[in-house]
Amino acid sequence: MSTTHDEKPPRQAVILAGGKGTRLYPLTETTPKPMIPFHGKPFLEYLVGLLKSQGISKILLLLGYLPENIIDHFGDGSRFGVEIAYHVGPVEDETGARLRKAIDEIDDIFLFLYCDNYLPFNYEKMWRVFCEQSVSALVTVYNNSDGYTKSNIRVDSRGRIEVYDKTRTAENLQGVDIGYMITKKRVLELIPEGNVSFEKTVYPQLVLERQLHAYTTHHRYYSVGDFRRMPMTTDFLARKPSVLIDRDGVLNKKMPRGEYVCSWADWQWLDGALEALKLFHDRGFKVILISNQAGIARGALASKDLESIHERMKEEVRINGGHIDAIYVCPHHWDEGCFCRKPNPGMLFQAQKDYNLDLSRTIFIGDDDRDGVAADNAGANWAKVDDEHSLLDIARDMTRGEVGAQI
Repeated sequence: MSTTHDEKPPRQAVILAGGKGTRLYPLTETTPKPMIPFHGKPFLEYLVGLLKSQGISKILLLLGYLPENIIDHFGDGSRFGVEIAYHVGPVEDETGARLRKAIDEIDDIFLFLYCDNYLPFNYEKMWRVFCEQSVSALVTVYNNSDGYTKSNIRVDSRGRIEVYDKTRTAENLQGVDIGYMITKKRVLELIPEGNVSFEKTVYPQLVLERQLHAYTTHHRYYSVGDFRRMPMTTDFLARKPSVLIDRDGVLNKKMPRGEYVCSWADWQWLDGALEALKLFHDRGFKVILISNQAGIARGALASKDLESIHERMKEEVRINGGHIDAIYVCPHHWDEGCFCRKPNPGMLFQAQKDYNLDLSRTIFIGDDDRDGVAADNAGANWAKVDDEHSLLDIARDMTRGEVGAQI
């Protein structure tokens, strides 16, 4: 079966949600893992909302442990704007057995997920990659460069997965599969009889056939899988309002090309910038600055000079009723090929990890089209400062809920 960009992405998601969640005892003695609440809603409800926002209309939940808790809450899914069906099997079933038994209820191409991982994702982008690669399965792989968990994947330079190791002991592993896999139903036919693991038995076969491709993300995923990550997941799902802001041309007057703000004497606030920062602060937004500063690499100023400028900047913001929560700077030359220099998204992803941001619900405000590319590369929204739209104009719209998906 071939697929093209012209076809719509598959509209069915199949979610494994049958395990006992023993690592979360005693929480899971009476509550299945995906029903653990965050801010008054079960984790699985956030996941259902995410899938609906990406155009998924049908969800098949593969249940085992305490299935009535999940079925009673979600029903047929109409209350959540989707159609939900259930396949209930023995609690003891491994992932492969659970999928094999439900095969008649699964579409020819579907989105496969685990019930305990939440990742903001762009389904349309993922679908385009799946079509371009002409593979049987495209699995989302967290880059794991921060050592967030133990890697079980090695990906080659073209994005093909060349090693999958469920034991996580092979050499040079870099990345971990987190589900969010677009896959053809024929993959399920590779599951052997017996009570087997889907990943352990099928992934290696797909690797050998060169039919398993990685969709790599640097956006941290959030989990209800163990106690260690629960505080981060709680913070992430609180969805506290945050905004990412470029500096030169947004807060202050941009210097001529090839020149830099090298001291506070060079700094000139743009009209309305201080008022905009106060407005964000008054409305409870976390304000994070994202700025390329190649002047350091070029020798125009030293790091200590930049720090001094930013201390004066933050003090004036504070005096005028605002607050800047964090500053991320790329000091590299534009030809060094670093991951942090915009339009690369490295600084946005670092802010995401440090503050548990959902970049799909966060706006990056800049004045250069490269800022827009950086936002797109990070999966964030973008608003542009230009002659018709100042930072203050955008701040007013955002705090009224008229720009992006932040509020």
